[in-house]
Amino acid sequence: MRRRGPTRLGRAAALALAAVIVVTGCTAEPPPPEPQPGRLVGAPAPLDVTEVYLQQRIAAMTLREKLAALVMVHVPGTDAARIRSVLDRYGFGGVIIMGDNVGGPARTVAGLTGALSSEAGLPVLTAIDQEGGIVRRLREDDAAAARELRGLPASAAEQAFRTRAALVAEAGVLINFGIVADVTPDSSSFIRSRTLGESPSAAAERVAAAVRGELGTVLSTLKHFPGHGASPDDSHISIPRSSIGMRAWRATHAVPFRAGIEAGAPLVMMGHLQFDRISPLPASLSPTWVTILRQQLGFDGVIVTDDLLMLQRSGLPEYENPLRNAIRALAAGNDIVLFVLPADPGSVGVDLTGLLDALERAVGDGRLVEARIDASLHRVLSLRRAASGLVEPYVDCGPKCWGESPRSLALADVPPTG
Repeated sequence: MRRRGPTRLGRAAALALAAVIVVTGCTAEPPPPEPQPGRLVGAPAPLDVTEVYLQQRIAAMTLREKLAALVMVHVPGTDAARIRSVLDRYGFGGVIIMGDNVGGPARTVAGLTGALSSEAGLPVLTAIDQEGGIVRRLREDDAAAARELRGLPASAAEQAFRTRAALVAEAGVLINFGIVADVTPDSSSFIRSRTLGESPSAAAERVAAAVRGELGTVLSTLKHFPGHGASPDDSHISIPRSSIGMRAWRATHAVPFRAGIEAGAPLVMMGHLQFDRISPLPASLSPTWVTILRQQLGFDGVIVTDDLLMLQRSGLPEYENPLRNAIRALAAGNDIVLFVLPADPGSVGVDLTGLLDALERAVGDGRLVEARIDASLHRVLSLRRAASGLVEPYVDCGPKCWGESPRSLALADVPPTG
């Protein structure tokens, strides 16, 4: 068995102890450190093997492979072989499970999702819209949803989303696009029936509780940043617009998102919402909103767009080209671009080969910067690698990965690795 070095927690504890000794001015010689199980005498500190994997993996990828890994698609139907053929052919990093992919209960869906990844060490990111209530792909989800949860304590939202997360996990799905962090006082608003609270503070309590409920079971996603409730319109067929300014936004629509981020949500979905006084672009194409999310709300996880084909359905000429939309979304700082392909891609769709060709050209002419693509790729591959449960480097880097040294191995009469 390969010997491992101390855990990160163990190293952190040692550093904390050293800091206390310095601050208190203690001059007595400290006692010798306790032996650490699995650590050989004279061994160097081990590397972060996951980070080694990510660096090695990214370095081995072509530009086209990098770009494809930042694309999530929907492929219609329940034929796992057909869906996987699309993922493998293009190298896409994710797939969203929609209603037409659900051929039965969660255990049936698990048969489909379990057949989609060609590499155990880097599974495809599977996602689903499982809010409960009127938005649920897994029909057996009978846990309380937004309409009911708005009138119940936050603890009810935590329990409901814990139950919901277990069902999503049973279906073999990694990500739930299920926590609506929008808030609106307008009863006529398109998003109203799906919100979790009557006010920013009430929504924030339930959003944070929902994240806690899903934690450790599925990857939670907050949507639709920066706040669908700022406009009553439907972003599936239009670009909802708002005239509120930054101060008003911070006091209202930002509050539930901040709470969900602080609770540990690893993904945020960027909506096609335009706040005219803050950015002239829909948030999904706006570097301004990505900067606000990263710097003001402190979000360091994965940002995924809402379905980019929704922009085309708005009918606005500036968004009629799906290739340009994808380029602008990645250039803005989104980590994953989402395309929910219909059964007939000729209706409102995108040519997938043309998409990757266009993204490659955009890097070549400077509209996309490869270093920024690599940063997104690092975040996305981190999720995929964690989902695998594996910890080996992509290419074995020998004793230094495990905190071993040739001398210590010789003393222990253990043959060197690598």
